[in-house]
Amino acid sequence: MSIDVRPSEDADTYLATDQLVWFAEVTAADADHLRLGLPADQRFVVDLPDGPSDLHAGIYGVRPMEMSLPGGALVPIAGLTWVGVHPDARRRGVLAAMMTDHLSRTRDAGTAISALHASEAAIYGRFGYGLAVLTHQVDLGRGTTFTAPHLEDEAAGITTHVLDMAAPGVSERMRACQLAAAPDFPGTIVGSSDFFTLMTSETPEQLRDKERRRVLFARRDGADVGYVGLRREHKWADARPSGTVTVGQFTGGPAARLALARRVVDLDLMGTTKLENVGVDDPILGWVGGPRGTGDLKTWDSTWVRLVDLEAAWSLRSYESDCDVVVEVADRYAPWNAGRWRLRASSGAGSATRSDSPADIALDVAVLGAGYLGHGIAGLLRAGLVAEHRPGAYAGLARAMRTALAPEPSIGF
Repeated sequence: MSIDVRPSEDADTYLATDQLVWFAEVTAADADHLRLGLPADQRFVVDLPDGPSDLHAGIYGVRPMEMSLPGGALVPIAGLTWVGVHPDARRRGVLAAMMTDHLSRTRDAGTAISALHASEAAIYGRFGYGLAVLTHQVDLGRGTTFTAPHLEDEAAGITTHVLDMAAPGVSERMRACQLAAAPDFPGTIVGSSDFFTLMTSETPEQLRDKERRRVLFARRDGADVGYVGLRREHKWADARPSGTVTVGQFTGGPAARLALARRVVDLDLMGTTKLENVGVDDPILGWVGGPRGTGDLKTWDSTWVRLVDLEAAWSLRSYESDCDVVVEVADRYAPWNAGRWRLRASSGAGSATRSDSPADIALDVAVLGAGYLGHGIAGLLRAGLVAEHRPGAYAGLARAMRTALAPEPSIGF
């Protein structure tokens, strides 16, 4: 059966389908959630002839976003979100039809890369998305010491200031900070102005028994150089204050992050600081002396990357070593990528061209997505996820794609 995917024409039905799929509390603010950061022309639906009559069989949406790449380029990406299949329409090809449609539309729009945060890790690899960024959740005790002798002079010139995240002008300041820092932190994803408005707004339902989210800005010479969001939660144990402050992703350079980190581990009435989105090579772990300097550390997947147009995407980023390999690429859902490619990197620049030469390597396009931001992928050969026909060829490709520092986690979207 052919499944037709078309633009949404009814925001109410689109929203109601999402509310069924994600079974969250329905609030009066949900329509604003839909409106902000998810343009009307970037909402798509599936209806089946024998499917649900009152709701869509499936929906997905695309946020227009930008992502920083190795080398400092900030490029447009398709931020895939709001993906859902009606419970009565599962196992009927709806998701595959929507993913195929998304990739085709993204290519037609001239966008080379799609990215997402996976609700379930097992789903998106089969559609060509590779796990490109890891993130840590780190717990620290109050008063944790950060040791960074070569940053002290710079950090001493930075002040920190707390504001209500929903205060006028705050979302614009946050977005400006992230745009300024992004080139130095490949993997950073920056949303639209509307998306930042959404990110900084909270409904009465979200605030039940909770403090409003705050933001700490780091400032030098009267200018913002970084920020971090936070929320505190009261708790008392044995007549002692032992609350938890949950902290979002740090934005800014190392000295700004150091000043912000010292502030969030020294808030009154708190006992634990929970850092929710710390990159693999974030300086936090170095400042506390390694993993055992934390109270707890967990590792999760962050950004998944999909090369929608392999040829265009390959030349957008820079490479830290040279390579010249012929790769047989499997790509079921974007067949224009499938086949044999000569992938080259020389003096930092990359090119991808079709080739008739024998393949040195065979792999799924998801492997290239996994390594696209600089995350190490050499181990995928040992894991049996890559076939190497010329000894050493895959190691050369993996070295060229890997960056000196692991890519930055991204904000959830």
